[in-house]
Amino acid sequence: MNPLEIVAVVLGLASITLLVRRSIWNYPFGMAMVALYFLIFRDAKLYGEAGLQVFFFVVQGWGWFLWARAGGLEEAVAVRWMGWPARVAALAAVGAVTLLLGTAMHRLTDAAMPFADAAITGASVVAQILLSVRRVENWVLWIAIDVGAIWLYLERGLHLTTGLYAAFLVLAVMGLNEWRKAAQAA
Repeated sequence: MNPLEIVAVVLGLASITLLVRRSIWNYPFGMAMVALYFLIFRDAKLYGEAGLQVFFFVVQGWGWFLWARAGGLEEAVAVRWMGWPARVAALAAVGAVTLLLGTAMHRLTDAAMPFADAAITGASVVAQILLSVRRVENWVLWIAIDVGAIWLYLERGLHLTTGLYAAFLVLAVMGLNEWRKAAQAA
């Protein structure tokens, strides 16, 4: 059992639990988790997932800044829904990243599952941006991502990470419910 994976799982659970509660303190846990997962995914030859961790680290720093500006240091941040044009654009971005990155990894690397890896990567990029700008729809994407990631990580033998993503799936459903209520109350 990989000790880095154990620590990353614990950090991930703490991060997402705080995120469901709309607490800004999810960010330090999340940044530490993604730093460890960069190493874990690189070693598992999931290059899209490894590169995604670098993106997550940077965007989580940006999200931390945005949430602090939105009053997140004193209370839970406010959240809201996207409009339909933004939703369509987000899905188009997921599709474009999936196609381009999947094709590149298939042709240029020894990636284990390039298109599945790319789909999770593309959706995760969009979901993380939506999370940083506090849009409720980020949770819908995370639910889809978690379902795909559970399958991918099982295929690659990352059993603890599979368990983490099963827990993320439950927390994402809770997050969607909590953020939906918060958006309606605003």
